[in-house]
Amino acid sequence: MVGRGRALEIVLGANDFDGDTAAQYGYVNRALPDKQLDSFVDALARRIATFDGRAIAAAKHLINQVSLPSADNLLSALNSFQTALTWPEALQRVKALLRQGLQQDRNFERQWPAILDSLVEK
Repeated sequence: MVGRGRALEIVLGANDFDGDTAAQYGYVNRALPDKQLDSFVDALARRIATFDGRAIAAAKHLINQVSLPSADNLLSALNSFQTALTWPEALQRVKALLRQGLQQDRNFERQWPAILDSLVEK
């Protein structure tokens, strides 16, 4: 959805983006201040609820047909990811992540971009 170039930046760069950048990239629909989020979602849900259910289902079906990958492609991507997790380099990084607090430190993900470069000794 973000385009090939930005997808490569997101996946290969493994970095975090602020809400405005994520919205600009098409990674999220929009970035809203926290105090506006609930009212925006409520208004959108109420508006959608006024439309005919069959029309909503048909619209979602059409959008899914042109924008979602096939189940075969999803399965292939999942298999590729699982295979990559068995590579020695990946196992080395996972061990380093665990040593630095993965699945132990509640704030680990907030530190992700700062520690990413230090996971493997050069």
